[in-house]
Amino acid sequence: MTQKRILILDGNPGEASLSRYFADSYGNAAKQAGAKIRLHHLSEMAFDMDFGKGNYTQFKALEAPLEAFMTDLEWAEHIVIMTPLWWGGLPAKLKGLFDRALLPGRAFNTRVSTRLGMPTPMLTGKTARVIVTSDTPAWFERLIYKQAFMHQTTKQILGFVGIKPTRYTWFSPASEATEQQVRRWSKTVSNLGKIAA
Repeated sequence: MTQKRILILDGNPGEASLSRYFADSYGNAAKQAGAKIRLHHLSEMAFDMDFGKGNYTQFKALEAPLEAFMTDLEWAEHIVIMTPLWWGGLPAKLKGLFDRALLPGRAFNTRVSTRLGMPTPMLTGKTARVIVTSDTPAWFERLIYKQAFMHQTTKQILGFVGIKPTRYTWFSPASEATEQQVRRWSKTVSNLGKIAA
């Protein structure tokens, strides 16, 4: 029996957060269930977030944390991203990670197009789960914001490079969650880790 290869990204730029707590809970449960785990904490990754004046033929070399992330992304079969929802989207540093790391020639191929004329994704055969902490209820995100956050992460980031399907777990309200709520959410996250393994 092969061990499932799982990359976990704690996408909160803060050193202490629910995202970090859930990343550790998920990783511990998946590892105990037999998976191989590689864990990255965004708060510990030093890199220039700005793609700047780069283009698809001239771009900055990846700093060591971004190179390590990409190596593990290529290695993984399943990607788990823990992130808060800030101003309806990803934290700036997490978006910067995707801007800098998901580059042509490694994440997608601009020289070969799909039937729709889009670049060919290069990270196919992988699945994803995004675990969101938010003060916006999931129903509000669906009905009022028309799932804008999910469309961006599913279709314009992960799906664009071939990672699909992407499933979501949504915890809210997160800012003033009680200890009992956090324990309950953590149990849910641990169960997801066991199932993924």
